[in-house]
Amino acid sequence: MVRQTGGVSVASSDEHAVVRPVLVDSVELARTALVELQDGGVGEYLDTSYEDECSAAHRFVADLPGYRGWQWVVVVAAHPESDRATVSEIALLPGPDALVAPKWIPWDQRIRPGDLSAGDLLAPPPGDPRLVPGYVANGDPEVDEVALELGFGRRQVMSLEGRLDAAQRWHDGDFGPNSEMAKAAPSTCELCGFYLPLAGSMHSSFGVCGNEMAADGHVVHANYGCGAHSDTILPSGSGSPQYGAYDDGAIEVVEQSKTEQPEVEQPKTEAEAGQPEAEIEAEQLETEQPKIEAEAERPEAETEAEQPRVEAEAEQPRDEVEASAQSAEDSASTS
Repeated sequence: MVRQTGGVSVASSDEHAVVRPVLVDSVELARTALVELQDGGVGEYLDTSYEDECSAAHRFVADLPGYRGWQWVVVVAAHPESDRATVSEIALLPGPDALVAPKWIPWDQRIRPGDLSAGDLLAPPPGDPRLVPGYVANGDPEVDEVALELGFGRRQVMSLEGRLDAAQRWHDGDFGPNSEMAKAAPSTCELCGFYLPLAGSMHSSFGVCGNEMAADGHVVHANYGCGAHSDTILPSGSGSPQYGAYDDGAIEVVEQSKTEQPEVEQPKTEAEAGQPEAEIEAEQLETEQPKIEAEAERPEAETEAEQPRVEAEAEQPRDEVEASAQSAEDSASTS
């Protein structure tokens, strides 16, 4: 018989017990039984362990895909007075370093907060200590008062134990007084305008946050707090400036005279760019030489043309000069 998920049916072996020789010598019998099983993967022999006075277990390496570290176990048995062993059981069991699945846990014990999704049904366990029948006084004055006045109430309400458990969980959670947010807050929720206290026995310690910018919709402790408190006032000068600061100390101001004009270098032509500087200077001198000679000869020609005019004016009689000047003045005054 082969079992792959359980152990052999015999008792655990005693490491200090001595295995009978007839059982120790039945290794080949055990291997033959595995080969005849035709499941394959029969590896090298590992050891023999004591099961009881009449049986022993032979172990072989299981060379099967996906079963690294597993072992073939063949249990052989022999009557105390027999000199011959027979195969009793064959099993595929995990060894010390085998990869096995974790211990199975019932589904109702595996569920954690946050696992419930849309469409799921989760009933409370039978005898849940967090709930009591609605007609029984549960210690909450408002619930008990309503149930007694009307003569009926909800089928089940939270017991004192259930309320204390919820209160402790909320107190120790992310919206409790010991959270990092609460420690850095300027004030507490019980003094905030967005705080909506719960009714009943939770009234003094818990409420719901109504600020969409904070813990909106969450149950918060009265001593919880955050930076979005209704009494929060921003200090003057806070916020981001519209423009960055201008540091004029990082700029060196240099005054420049209006008469000073920066020299602009004339761009060179393609021909000049390819010529040596000595050849360019020689061509400039040849071009400017005729201009210099013409300017040097020009004063002499003008002097010779103006000389007869000066002499004629000098020879003109004084009376004619005065008459010419007087006629010029009269014409100016008439105009």
